[in-house]
Amino acid sequence: MGKAVTDCACPNAQCAMFGKIGKGNIVLHGFLKLKRGRRRRYRCEACGRTFVSSVGTPYHRLKCTRAQFDRVAALSVEGMSKSGIARVMHLSWNTVARWLQRAAEAAERFSDRVLRGYMLTELQADEIRTFIDSKKRVQWVLAAIEVWSRLWVSLVLGRRSYRNVRRLLADAFHRGECGRIPLITTDGNRYYRIVLGRLFGRGCIHGRIVKTFRKGRVSKVERDLSIGSEWQLEEALLYSEDSDKLNTSFVERLNLTIRQGSAYLRRRSPAHARQGECLAGQLELLRCYYNFVRPHMALKFGREIRTPAMQAGLVGRRLTFRDIFTAVAEFLRLMALAIRVRCRRQGLIPRSALAL
Repeated sequence: MGKAVTDCACPNAQCAMFGKIGKGNIVLHGFLKLKRGRRRRYRCEACGRTFVSSVGTPYHRLKCTRAQFDRVAALSVEGMSKSGIARVMHLSWNTVARWLQRAAEAAERFSDRVLRGYMLTELQADEIRTFIDSKKRVQWVLAAIEVWSRLWVSLVLGRRSYRNVRRLLADAFHRGECGRIPLITTDGNRYYRIVLGRLFGRGCIHGRIVKTFRKGRVSKVERDLSIGSEWQLEEALLYSEDSDKLNTSFVERLNLTIRQGSAYLRRRSPAHARQGECLAGQLELLRCYYNFVRPHMALKFGREIRTPAMQAGLVGRRLTFRDIFTAVAEFLRLMALAIRVRCRRQGLIPRSALAL
């Protein structure tokens, strides 16, 4: 009988121990020999099935090195198109598309599991206009950012409608924790006021930035307080990490980062998306990269440059694509819980954020 391991779970859906970690049913079972080396094999004592360490990850049955797969994902989130990646990496276009689909699915699962329990004190939301397949099929990328940590907390792709605005804000507040009345700043889209009024009533402060354009340039900027009182706004701006005036500068800078990191969204790009699923997957991969992998220059403290997830207390170090793609769901939950306990001791987040 092999040595028992505690960081693996049985991938067999028919097994009674499916997805359970640390139960002692997984033991070492030799190695699987490959042309590029070997892979560790495991055996489940409950069902008798054997599996390799890459099961459940994008690397499973990959006929290349993991470093090549990670590099394809890295080139994608730095704004290179699939055709360009195929030329640089000497791969076929179909291979690149298939790998990026795998990477996007893994990144979405990772974000859904770890992106929880952050402090929500100041939120900014905005939209990016784009199209799919033809300019007649207009789509909007709705994004929300938490100003203090620079965390990209929510993402919705679809029409600029009441339903999608509600999905954006409800997702951001469902995953976060509010220590005090949050300050929310948006553009002049009327749906934000309606949604916030129905979701929170007077439990938030909502400011709108209405810009008037003339000949392609901003000619007038109006600031409007739609929810909350003047003294609440003054108090919120006093603790704001941004400035003493209402603005949407952080989410607009995030919009630029999104456009630079996605070949689909570059202006006058010949590589626009033909399918909504491709654009949604690429945005999820980019969001995971922005929050957990990419260091943010505005979060520089001495020699340390943090990622938004580090600043928010979700992870303890800068992650890599290898960490994200090989993560196990239950292990991630325990890791996030341990980090939040540590942050709680430092007085960064409330105790209620420890519940996942």
